[in-house]
Amino acid sequence: MIERILFPVDFSPSCAAMAPYVKRAAGMFGAHVSLVHVCDLASHNGFELLVRCPQEIAKEHCAVAEERLKSFLESEFPPAACVRILRSGEAAAEIAGVARTGGFDLIVMPTHAGRFRRMLLGSTTAKVLNDADCPVLTTEHAETALPRPLEHRVWVCAIGLSLDSERVLHLAGRAAAEAGAQLSVIHTTSVEAAVNARRRLDELLQKVGCDAAVQITTGPVKEALLDTALRCAADALILGRRPCTGAIGRLRDLTYSLIRDSPFPVLSV
Repeated sequence: MIERILFPVDFSPSCAAMAPYVKRAAGMFGAHVSLVHVCDLASHNGFELLVRCPQEIAKEHCAVAEERLKSFLESEFPPAACVRILRSGEAAAEIAGVARTGGFDLIVMPTHAGRFRRMLLGSTTAKVLNDADCPVLTTEHAETALPRPLEHRVWVCAIGLSLDSERVLHLAGRAAAEAGAQLSVIHTTSVEAAVNARRRLDELLQKVGCDAAVQITTGPVKEALLDTALRCAADALILGRRPCTGAIGRLRDLTYSLIRDSPFPVLSV
């Protein structure tokens, strides 16, 4: 299911801290990793414009970015085995475009760094989540945190019993089976609707052929989902995005909020 992983890089320490998560994902699926960097050719200052034309500046910036990309994380992702891709333009659009035209199965990238992360996802990550057709694995910038060992594979899939739930559960079940992960399904509802929700979930699991534990929770949806995932010691929370962008985009308010506030990686499909 996942054979090619795209890892967008910007050469920052926070980006380098993502390498263990990317390597873990590649190890679980036996996938190949490609690094992509989008060069901002318009990022010149006034002094540069005094001595050279914009075309010369852009060419030099591109050459510098190409050299940095060749050597970035070369011990974790040797250039001989991991393709480097250099693009220029608007970062999110180029990343989503490379993933689409290159046939990538997964994009791995961090959410916004710093204390304002809980207020807003990084703009590039948010746009990629909205524009990308393939699944996207996001996790917060963590220079000191490391993913759990490969032997610990516990995934939690949040299901809302919408028209898109069958697609999300099907993908979650396939990915978990391929990675050898233990999958749990979480649904949040009212106490009165819990019995009916459990019946519908059992029917859905049987329909897609997925053998997963089911947990019904009550209370505020976001808090209940994250609390249950934490108690499960989950490696990742799986969420559904809209299958197509449409007029209002792929990201619902709840999906955006969960991705933004999750203390562990989120796989959005």
